[in-house]
Amino acid sequence: MAQRPIILGIVGDSAAGKTTLTRGLAQILGPDNVTIICTDDYHRYDRKQRAELGITALHPDCNYLDIIQQHLALLRTGQPILKPIYNHKTGTFDPPEYIKPRNFVVVEGLLGFSTRGMRDCYDVKAYLAPPESLRTRWKIRRDTAKRGYSEEQVLGEMAKREPDSEQFIRPQRSTADLVVSFYPGQNGPDTQLNVRLVLRPTIPHPDFVDVIERSGAHTRSAVRVELDRDMGKPVDVLEVDGHATDEQVKELQDVLCEEMANGSQLCNIPADLGKVTGTTGETLQSHPLAISQLLITYHMLKASRGVYV
Repeated sequence: MAQRPIILGIVGDSAAGKTTLTRGLAQILGPDNVTIICTDDYHRYDRKQRAELGITALHPDCNYLDIIQQHLALLRTGQPILKPIYNHKTGTFDPPEYIKPRNFVVVEGLLGFSTRGMRDCYDVKAYLAPPESLRTRWKIRRDTAKRGYSEEQVLGEMAKREPDSEQFIRPQRSTADLVVSFYPGQNGPDTQLNVRLVLRPTIPHPDFVDVIERSGAHTRSAVRVELDRDMGKPVDVLEVDGHATDEQVKELQDVLCEEMANGSQLCNIPADLGKVTGTTGETLQSHPLAISQLLITYHMLKASRGVYV
């Protein structure tokens, strides 16, 4: 284990799935080994002030980016921070929280890759990019159920934020090591999503081509790897379909687990890894989500062993 914390950055627009992804990482690594921080707590203005100033929470001028960068640098060296807390229900700030980093630190939020100084603090960077139509449905579902908004209010706020999303949030995709895009299949529901994982050559990824070739044609019908371009740059792309079976993803999971266990033995995948809640409250298994969580955890553990120095 490295002598300093390993820091993962997860960036994406509001309701892109950052918290859901992070929850699975903590399950695999163990909650006692993971510190989770949200950069959205570093807003400069509360909700009332933002409305008066006509500025959105997505704009860099609405956030203390310099303090985020300073805190990331402290966390990287294992030092504690006094982190602000933004209360999404009230739109105001709660008392700050003393945070001491554990072995792994997951930093999620809207603007985490905005500056070079921030990006240099991460060992692994992931960007979430679901289709806007899907993100809209997720945001409506979350904000009406958990934050007390009406659907009309959510849609109105998204329209106000769109220019800042386009200018400040989406360009951060280009700096990520992995881009995670969940998307519906042709006829599947939102709870049976496929995933497209863009694997940039900025960090060494597993040899998925070899794994899938060994698995045979049966697996390739639901799990595929190909060469493509993302934002003009060549990348590998791993796709896992939402209808993939346990058998089709087993070897992929075994390879990732064996690597995470440092070749000694297969790891134990948490029973509820990749679980999602359906629209009527039922619990469903998502192999695309589980593979995404395992792959990011794989990179965090590789970084902890000094592979990415």
